Amino acid sequence: MIGKLSGVIAEKSPPQVLIDVQGVGYEVDVPMSTFFNLPGLGERATLLTHLSIREDAHVLFGFLTAEERATFRLLIKISGVGPKMALSLLSGMSVGDLAQAVSQQEAGRLVKVPGIGKKTAERLLLELKGKLSPDLSQPVSVANDAQADILQALVALGYSEKEAGAALKTLPADVGVSDGIKLAMKHLS
Repeated sequence: MIGKLSGVIAEKSPPQVLIDVQGVGYEVDVPMSTFFNLPGLGERATLLTHLSIREDAHVLFGFLTAEERATFRLLIKISGVGPKMALSLLSGMSVGDLAQAVSQQEAGRLVKVPGIGKKTAERLLLELKGKLSPDLSQPVSVANDAQADILQALVALGYSEKEAGAALKTLPADVGVSDGIKLAMKHLS
């Protein structure tokens, strides 16, 4: 599975970007929140990714924050919500706004997103209740590739995004990946 891409932005055509990673161009579908926060053409970017494999296509989805990717993965587990609808939801509202709408059970806010009808909004509120916390509105800031790798490793080891983000904040800015993982795990234990 492709978990992260770091490379140069070769093309931008909403909602898709083409990232050149050492001569290989990856087409990545991104939510508009990610699209607008990407640097310009020819500049380096790092995206956390989710690979969706279907019978007729392999589609790569990209996100600037771990929270967006985690929310996307949570959304696509819901019956009737596919990757395109999840991407539309994340384009129409931030992770924090979605968490707030779910905690306050406001279907009206979800219906405003194109492609989301009343029944789908009600299903989303029911399925996401208790799974999205308003804490998700505080994105984990990742200063460099090493910190992104450390965060990804901690999540892969079973720590939550929130725990991993808190551990990241305790690390020195110039720490290497392996030392950072060791220090973060020491902090978490």
